[in-house]
Amino acid sequence: MLDITPIQPDFAPVTDAAPPPDDHRYAQILARDASQDGIFWYGVMTTGVYCRPGCASRAPKRQNVRFYASPANAQSDGLRACKRCRPDAIASRAHHTAAMTRACRLIDTSETLPSLEELAAAAHLSPFHFHRLFKEIIGITPKQYAQSQRRARVQVALQRESSVTEAVYAAGFGSSGRFYEAAEGMLGMSPTRYRQGGRGLRIHYAVAPCWLGHALVAATETGLCCILLGDGADVLVVDLQVRFPQAVFAPAAEDFSAAVSAVVAFIEAPALGLALPLDIQGTAFQQRVWQALRAIPAGKTASYAEIAAAIGKPTAARAVAGACAANPLAIAVPCHRVVREGGALSGYRWGVERKKALLARERG
Repeated sequence: MLDITPIQPDFAPVTDAAPPPDDHRYAQILARDASQDGIFWYGVMTTGVYCRPGCASRAPKRQNVRFYASPANAQSDGLRACKRCRPDAIASRAHHTAAMTRACRLIDTSETLPSLEELAAAAHLSPFHFHRLFKEIIGITPKQYAQSQRRARVQVALQRESSVTEAVYAAGFGSSGRFYEAAEGMLGMSPTRYRQGGRGLRIHYAVAPCWLGHALVAATETGLCCILLGDGADVLVVDLQVRFPQAVFAPAAEDFSAAVSAVVAFIEAPALGLALPLDIQGTAFQQRVWQALRAIPAGKTASYAEIAAAIGKPTAARAVAGACAANPLAIAVPCHRVVREGGALSGYRWGVERKKALLARERG
């Protein structure tokens, strides 16, 4: 049973302030004072319409105006909502915002992400309407919100706690199995490796412009460890430092320029291949997924389910998607060639538009 505060009925007044005298409220209507929207509503008895104070409609005569504490009261007098100012949407907006806030709290306090149907039911909305409102009000989808919150909790716990076991409970997980499953997908590596943060590694890097914006190329003594895409150098450098918080970073020496040029040329024409050693740091499962991705030829695509089947895990399509999102080597590990069933494009760590452009170029 979901534990969430019952939602109040629609059109509840959004303030408990005492209403001003009628003459003062009428003056606010004449001034089209939008600051009073949601505090009181007025009806025009000659037209049978009720409005909010800030409505831009022609001002009614005082003798034809009646004031209301809520849209419900106006509707009980037989009035209909003004199509211009939509007075019934004012309280509904506050109501929906409160419902989405409670949904965020429910996501934050749940060990596993509630389903869209559960979240919608708790808000007394249809799944479609709930999803649309959540994205409109919060700015991202429920799944994206849950992932961002869970990732932040895992990262903070691993950095603050003295052991991975303590981080399990600090991050709000009830079992280590669920913690490891979530942590590896979000961090791109095991929790232990994340805690180490690249300790002992010396990483050289450089940022160069390319046809997709900018590319950051980073390498350890073993080989390339990151190829990151983005719109600006500063953001890419921060991304690299977050991935390896305890590594020693050094701007690339002159002899690194050849490797950077090779990567930029490879991004320009992936079908040519990249003849440079890679240092791919990830979990065993991620390594298997990334190896399967490298087997997809340029100009071709595969679904998450097909990749899952190829690595002998036919029910792990969702985990495959997580491994794609954690991929640190853009283009070299071609996660842009993975699509949904039927060929529809899915998310891409470096932007769906880049994914679309890459596939279009590879198909020629």
